[in-house]
Amino acid sequence: MNEFDGVLAVHKPAGFTSHDVVAKVRRLVSMKRIGHTGTLDPAVTGVLPLCLGRSTRIVEYLQEMPKEYVATLRLGIATDTEDMTGTITEQIDSVDVSEEQVRHVLGQMIGTISQVPPMYSAIKVDGKRLYELAREGKTIERKAREVTIYELEIIDFKAGDHPEVSFRALCSKGTYIRTLCVDIGRALHVPSVMVELIRTQSAGISLDQCVTFEQIAEAVEQGVLEQHLIQPDQAMSNLPSYTVDASVYKHTLQGKRISIDAIKPHDESQLLSTDETIDSPVFKLYAPDGIFIGIFRLEQSAQEIVPVKVFLP
Repeated sequence: MNEFDGVLAVHKPAGFTSHDVVAKVRRLVSMKRIGHTGTLDPAVTGVLPLCLGRSTRIVEYLQEMPKEYVATLRLGIATDTEDMTGTITEQIDSVDVSEEQVRHVLGQMIGTISQVPPMYSAIKVDGKRLYELAREGKTIERKAREVTIYELEIIDFKAGDHPEVSFRALCSKGTYIRTLCVDIGRALHVPSVMVELIRTQSAGISLDQCVTFEQIAEAVEQGVLEQHLIQPDQAMSNLPSYTVDASVYKHTLQGKRISIDAIKPHDESQLLSTDETIDSPVFKLYAPDGIFIGIFRLEQSAQEIVPVKVFLP
């Protein structure tokens, strides 16, 4: 068995669940320790970062980073799944909506919004996933959740009896683009459904950095898969970076607490805040020679840093 370490960005094809992708890559690279960083529906394509080996320890940090999608919705039709895989529940003959009206609605949805998760989703309620209940013909009340839409812009507008709108969305984790499509239609006072979805960025990794199953198989055969792996510290691009003083470097490897005065930022703009209202910010810590040590957090009360996850050199 191999033991690669790093983040492998896979270009997920249609027809595969995220678990299917993990299973496929396990066979291709001959190793078991692989985890994905966020579920994608089978019909959705695009960026799916996989963490290999020790890098599975950073899955939770990659999941927290914003995601970008390009979606297309159709106005005038609604389904029970909120996408075209479901049964049509509502349809009107003709929709009279302008591109300007759509732009106005998209602008209103930027920021923190409330979403009710769709019944056809993987959320668990009383130990059972919602889509399992939906397949049994059951509908239960779901609690609304707050998500953040950082950017939302129209890419294309195709007029007609059932206009189609393509848009780009940069959003927080937990955002359902299917539901966003439905909410856009609701704001326009017409039914709507998502017809296509591509994840174009996840954990700061873009689509052009991804590799296909075929490219992975070829890289393994040629012994060059490491060239496609993103190192764990590079993948956590959202976390600030600090260097520890040589005098206490060994203490960081031993799990000891260290004074905040013993570290310095790579970038002065990344100074740790000592504001008591901030809840233990985490950061990447490097050795004096630049080797990545691990993830640490600040404990404000003692003005010390403590290890969260150490990656021993």
